[in-house]
Amino acid sequence: MNLHKVIAAVLMTAALAGCAQTEGQQRAGTGALIGGAGGALVGQAIGGNTKSTVIGAASGALLGAVVGSATTPQRRGDQLCRYQDRYGRIYTAPCDDRYYNGNY
Repeated sequence: MNLHKVIAAVLMTAALAGCAQTEGQQRAGTGALIGGAGGALVGQAIGGNTKSTVIGAASGALLGAVVGSATTPQRRGDQLCRYQDRYGRIYTAPCDDRYYNGNY
């Protein structure tokens, strides 16, 4: 009975991960899914009980989501730079070509 619940939870997580809108959300969801599965396996191998498996799955899912989100490449227009106008006010705006060419 417990195996059926675990399988249902994994399938629901996979289905919800596919509903993400942005690439960053998709990568975070996929990372959480893979990390959770790997963490559960490692937790079971180390501890050999349910508590270790749950802790490993939670830790792996968290780490996988963070890594998946952090490794999402940004498109050129998505990066923001800080600029200062002639009156000393600082503002943010999309980076111009000087940033990408290294001439800033």
